[in-house]
Amino acid sequence: MVTSRWTAAPAQAPSPRRRGAVLERAILEAALDQLGAVGWNSLTMEGVAARAQTGKAAVYRRWPSKEDLVADALQAGLPDLTEVPDLGGVREDLLEVCRRVREAMFSPPGLALRSVLHECGVTQAERFSQVIVGGVVEPTLHLLREVVRRGIERGEVRPDAANSYVFDAVPAMMMYRSKVCASEWSDLDLQEMIDQLMVPLLRARVA
Repeated sequence: MVTSRWTAAPAQAPSPRRRGAVLERAILEAALDQLGAVGWNSLTMEGVAARAQTGKAAVYRRWPSKEDLVADALQAGLPDLTEVPDLGGVREDLLEVCRRVREAMFSPPGLALRSVLHECGVTQAERFSQVIVGGVVEPTLHLLREVVRRGIERGEVRPDAANSYVFDAVPAMMMYRSKVCASEWSDLDLQEMIDQLMVPLLRARVA
């Protein structure tokens, strides 16, 4: 009896059928993976579908355009910036806010978002800038307002420091240093910004 030296590969079990939120999450994660691998210009809905191991119809049913898909993928992937830190003092709370913002800016979705802005056109850039505002800037401002409000209640912060110029200082500095100066914001950088800029801005006046 002659036996073949080739044996049939075992049949692969089909992947379980995914629906609803599970499938949507897989597509969003695939979009981020593809974005990091090929960039905005080479990203295709077909490529995302293949990466997510689903049909392209499942992608187009949920997101009619590449812009819609990428905007949702970026926003869904950004770290949560809703929980207000309470470490007992305004300086410590501000440092924690800045660390969370840094995490969001340098997370894979944050880095992907910045690369998208470099590649896409003006109209698309405006759309993705709104993701930065809605996913990073506005939540950061909310955290800063709450930290300052509590500092005022504790007597650490002067009441007239609760104004838009003060609240804009942290996101403006972090975005400027990151985008223009390519700073990655070490813990020492954050501490120096808080101690040399924010604490003097907020400090309650001594009678």
